[in-house]
Amino acid sequence: MIVAWFPLAAGAHGGSTHSPAAMVPAVREQQDWGIAGLQREVTRTITVRMDDRMRFTPDRIDVGEGETVRLVVHNGGGALHELVIGTSTALSGHAELMQRFPDMEHDEPWMAHVPAGRSGEIVWTFNRPGRFEFACLLAGHFAAGMIGAIDVKPAFTQALAKESATVR
Repeated sequence: MIVAWFPLAAGAHGGSTHSPAAMVPAVREQQDWGIAGLQREVTRTITVRMDDRMRFTPDRIDVGEGETVRLVVHNGGGALHELVIGTSTALSGHAELMQRFPDMEHDEPWMAHVPAGRSGEIVWTFNRPGRFEFACLLAGHFAAGMIGAIDVKPAFTQALAKESATVR
């Protein structure tokens, strides 16, 4: 297990928030969808907007295997929303728990809980290829379709695309 310090700008489901400058110890544990990234390894920043229409914009993100991305999550709605990264199975299971225990508090590096009109961020390394999802798992939001997709292209596919572009 690797332990590192990460600034987390996200609040728990219960409504508490962390200051963006707060330094909270986070454990870097490998998940099926990647591992918490380091700020110094960020290669790209992607802004994702969410609102009370229960939608994300964009609702699809393409990244390369091994890429560390900063997701800046802006809540333009009037209610608390969140962005949680995971597999379809993990997100569905967590959404069911949130239905039963809507005030459960937790913070993980793959989650950003964002109050109305505020922004949060996730720094994540997508070190496994595949299709993953992001969703708002607050009670009723997931069921309303507040879900997006993340396609992580395998490293060899990226290398072939670069090689093909060079040959042309």
